[in-house]
Amino acid sequence: MTELGYLAPKEIQSRCISRILGGQDVIAIAPEGAGKTTTYVLSTLMKLKFTNDEAPKFLILAPNEERIDEIVEKFYQLSKNRDLRIIGLRAGGSMEDEIEELVAGKDIVVATPNRARAIYLKLALNLNRIQTLIIDDAEEIIKQGMQNPVRELAESCGKVQHLVFSTVAHQKLYDMIDTHLNEDYALVEVDELESEAIDTLDLLLYQLPNFTTKINLLNYLLQDKEVFQKVIVFVNSKLTAQKLATSLFQQNKTEIAILNPLFYDDFGYETTADFIEDEQARVLIIARENTNAVDLANIPFIFQFELPNEKEEFLNHLVKNEQNEDSVVLTFSTDLELPMVRKIEQAVGKRMDVLDLPEDLQIYNPANDKKKKATKEEQEDSSRGGAFHPKKESNAKTFNYGGGEKAKMTMKLKKK
Repeated sequence: MTELGYLAPKEIQSRCISRILGGQDVIAIAPEGAGKTTTYVLSTLMKLKFTNDEAPKFLILAPNEERIDEIVEKFYQLSKNRDLRIIGLRAGGSMEDEIEELVAGKDIVVATPNRARAIYLKLALNLNRIQTLIIDDAEEIIKQGMQNPVRELAESCGKVQHLVFSTVAHQKLYDMIDTHLNEDYALVEVDELESEAIDTLDLLLYQLPNFTTKINLLNYLLQDKEVFQKVIVFVNSKLTAQKLATSLFQQNKTEIAILNPLFYDDFGYETTADFIEDEQARVLIIARENTNAVDLANIPFIFQFELPNEKEEFLNHLVKNEQNEDSVVLTFSTDLELPMVRKIEQAVGKRMDVLDLPEDLQIYNPANDKKKKATKEEQEDSSRGGAFHPKKESNAKTFNYGGGEKAKMTMKLKKK
């Protein structure tokens, strides 16, 4: 440990390792670089006992192949001079080779949820002896939509210790793991920011459930024309810029504009200076896609409607100077975008001020659309004319043979 530069435990390690060794379920929330991976790798090595058992004792789920390689490498770094039976299951590798290695016997399995599930369904991944299920970078696993494989694997593991590591805690995280956690689980949150905060514009944050509610909130705020006289809205792509422009309310054709629009018939400008000079224009939508540095001088309100893939693209718009020192940055974030919010906060050394949503804001719920669709289909069924008749009782299908039964019946017919 000393050779690798670990002279003292980080906060997350001092708060988690004793709980993990004691067998408690843990949800650990901490930013990148806080020491989450080292925490569970050390704990696993401390708990690992040599046996001749072929079945694995620890299953670690990670979001992608790159992360799997990093985790396996970390185990080898920290287990110097010690035999280690570990395998990384990768989507790009040979499943037959991986199955052979598993049959030979492994103590630790590191895999993406999809790969682990696929090999488990081939009866090659034995989960009966798993002692600890570890979910690393849980926020990324959720972002990639792998919650169901995680739930299925957790269900198959049965009563084991659960360790969940994430940069953020939100409802989607709890929806994925709640039913499997023991009631006495520990929630450990570590808040590590840069020691020196950067002097930035005022940063405000709205947390919203989905894209449509973001549009509703932007429309709601822009109703106040006395306050929001000149506004810039950042999105990630030109298609999103075009969609947003058509979704915002406007009283005249030049009120909502796009910087270098995708389609020739969309109203827009080539520079922010042109936008500022036009008194009729109130909102300029800018797509980060293929857009160079933008001059934000004399723009009082900057909306970050979407979070970029790289924090630097966001940080470029936060620098305070004489021409924009009174400007305000309002960020709209869903649960899936919160990890990027945390990266930005960590970089600038301070938290964004979270604002409450307006009480009369219309919150979009996709479930309502499904209910409306089901109701409409029921109404259409009930209104069908004489062309629709239920089957006669003699023709009605009253059986549902499985694949095995059908195969047997086919063989009998062939013999006849």
